[in-house]
Amino acid sequence: MRIGIIGLPNVGKSTLFNALTAGAAPAENYPFCTVEPNVGVVPVPDRRLERLAAVVSPPQVIPAVIEFADIAGLVQGASKGEGLGNQFLGHIRNVDALAHVVRCFEHPDVTHVMGTIDPVRDHDVVLTELALADLAAVERRLDKVKKAARSGDKDAAAEEQTLARIVGELDAGRPAYAAITSEDDARLAREIGLLTALPVIYAANISEEDLGKAEIPEVAALVAAVRHLAETAEVLVFSAEFEAELAELEEPERAEFLTSVGLDQPGLDRFVAACYRLLGLETFFTFNEKEARAWTIPGGSTAYDAAGKIHSDFQRGFIRADTIHVDDLVAAGSYKVAREKGLIRSEGRDHLVRDGDVLLFRFNV
Repeated sequence: MRIGIIGLPNVGKSTLFNALTAGAAPAENYPFCTVEPNVGVVPVPDRRLERLAAVVSPPQVIPAVIEFADIAGLVQGASKGEGLGNQFLGHIRNVDALAHVVRCFEHPDVTHVMGTIDPVRDHDVVLTELALADLAAVERRLDKVKKAARSGDKDAAAEEQTLARIVGELDAGRPAYAAITSEDDARLAREIGLLTALPVIYAANISEEDLGKAEIPEVAALVAAVRHLAETAEVLVFSAEFEAELAELEEPERAEFLTSVGLDQPGLDRFVAACYRLLGLETFFTFNEKEARAWTIPGGSTAYDAAGKIHSDFQRGFIRADTIHVDDLVAAGSYKVAREKGLIRSEGRDHLVRDGDVLLFRFNV
């Protein structure tokens, strides 16, 4: 899972990125990572994995990972080549979802690229640039599809209708995802690389002094603006400045620092949870004599799908999956006791994996 952190310059993107990726493994240790933009691969915080490890006592514990890409600041006119222009937009197309950081704080030493603090305006500038880039891409595709549709190509005719619907949404100032109504639509959007079809989390960056406040006018305005476009849009409120300070502390001090501002978990935890919700992802666990490990899969995946996540041999030779929820295993105290109590079920390939399942695959290749 790769999350692109975007926004105007000087909104706190890099501060947030540095806080989230503090102590992370270098990106080049993982496949398909690029040098530009800045990329950090970080472990997904999951206390369930810690509890599982305490029960099975493996020599190694391997969490799932999430990749954050700090993409250079967008400026007005990027869709026409201003600033990094096409290079910036090309980087965005390589992510699974976007975290759009919007500045909601004043700071005398951090100038705003547009002169004043206005979260709604800033949000609209970024959305407009992405939409203009999408509109150009869709219109190029539409020109080609129309010719094929006129020759009697039914698939081209269906695609033409979808593209026309997307153009209508973009012309009306709405993102392309408003026109995505089926998996075929989503596949087409991915093929074209539509930026406004990507799932988005909005991150309202406030000052450390505003943490814990019940109402922040700039945040309220931003929430109203994004909810107007999508009822389910999620706005996370955080302070990049605070997160940067938090990242420098040792674990015992972190808890005290969080409590001092009325928070119960750091920004990374809240970001990852929001990303999982946004993309509809779940976690399952495995363990053996060498390791306990967390794996990420789409919600609704079967045991057969999960087996393929680990290794193609597991999937090809799938026999069954011995299954127990991590909470039940922890409560039992050991896998042996859980089996004696009849808590472990043998499930077939069509079993729907639940978030938090512990799976032991039986296979024969």
